[in-house]
Amino acid sequence: MRIGLLGGTFNPIHFGHLHIAEEVVKSCNLAQVWFIPTCKPPHKQLADEISFANRLAMVEVALQDYPLFFSSDIEGRRGGTSYSVETLEQLTAEYPQHEFFFIMGVDSFKEIGLWKNYTRLFELAHIVVTARPGFPDSLQAPLPVAIVDRFCYDSDSKNLRFDTGFSLIKVAHTCRNISSTEIRQQLSTNRDIGGQVPLPVIEYIRAHDLYS
Repeated sequence: MRIGLLGGTFNPIHFGHLHIAEEVVKSCNLAQVWFIPTCKPPHKQLADEISFANRLAMVEVALQDYPLFFSSDIEGRRGGTSYSVETLEQLTAEYPQHEFFFIMGVDSFKEIGLWKNYTRLFELAHIVVTARPGFPDSLQAPLPVAIVDRFCYDSDSKNLRFDTGFSLIKVAHTCRNISSTEIRQQLSTNRDIGGQVPLPVIEYIRAHDLYS
């Protein structure tokens, strides 16, 4: 089964996350997307100290109307700093029957050389980089020098392919920019976030007095 993996703090989850996942499903012919909330992000401090349990719960209620989307608590169960490579290693060991597509934004991809054991990511899954239509840069340009020679161009798929057989795939997304940071700021001043966040998430935030 072809499974997309979308990680993030989801602080809170919003329609931007959901729309990107929908477009990757269509572009990559995925059967499912698993949303993986980060327990402790390695590259930034978690804003507002919202617990993993609350962020996972918001993901769960957000996905209620999306039959192909599922939540995963794998990083919460593992605890500690959440490194993507460790999550991928665990998932590929637990689900060897699946073909995984690791989804990230283009800004994160440009910094992939800073990620823990980043080369290993390309040995475990296809890497899907999402960007707005018309994004001019080649995905080859941001690749660390240490691994760029391990890629070749696949004329059939029109993607770069790593020597392990996994592809580097660019998917253009058309969703408008929605920022979790801006949503938190709006909530802190009692402004309306309708149209940015699924209603069940808004109801959860209100019921648990988050971001106030």
